[in-house]
Amino acid sequence: MAILEISGVTKRFGGLTAVDNVTFSVEANEIFGLIGPNGAGKTTLLSCLAGDLRPNGGTVRLDGRDTTGLPADRMCRLGVGRTFQIPRPFPHMSVFDNVVVAAAFGDPKIQRDQVARRALDMIEYVEFPRPVTTLASHLNAAQLKRLDLARALASGPRLLLLDELAAGLTPGELTSIATLLRRIRGDGVTIVMVEHVMRLIMELCDRLSVLHYGELIAHGDAATVARDDLVREAYLGQSYIL
Repeated sequence: MAILEISGVTKRFGGLTAVDNVTFSVEANEIFGLIGPNGAGKTTLLSCLAGDLRPNGGTVRLDGRDTTGLPADRMCRLGVGRTFQIPRPFPHMSVFDNVVVAAAFGDPKIQRDQVARRALDMIEYVEFPRPVTTLASHLNAAQLKRLDLARALASGPRLLLLDELAAGLTPGELTSIATLLRRIRGDGVTIVMVEHVMRLIMELCDRLSVLHYGELIAHGDAATVARDDLVREAYLGQSYIL
């Protein structure tokens, strides 16, 4: 059963069409990859799904409900969590307080006395490596990504949108992130991930969609898409080997 269905989604900025008539669906409890070269429209599409941007055309459905154009706060409370290419914490707040805000704001059903426990649980869940009292401004890039993920999870999402979570990570960190994403999926959260690290994409994703200049050029299971000649020409390169 599809948890997310997008049909003909288009987003323009003036005369530039960043996302052009894109259609696909994401099944519940799958890890779905969205790949393509820089500037292909991947982040813009995620922003349309998460409510940060309103599409100029097309529809977005979450669990069969038309959510096209709903703002990000509404989408969050409907069960959509998101991370960003460049994490956006409150820099002068602690790790703990950053996650508390996400837990209190994102889940309309959470009780006040449960917020702190939820925050601590999510910090532990993502295996955050520093004390929870550490200010966000004192974190390095990999730690900020863990914090961003903890915040997204603290809102209690059913659908998690990840924007280049693995960018800049070491091979060891990639292995750790892969294990964590499998655990998240195992706990019943559907994942849509924008990523350039093809090792992670091929290891984790059930299916892929490929964007190029805003258009969907391929869609299907990961191995088939990676062998597609158009995808190799536009993104992977002819020398890419599965």
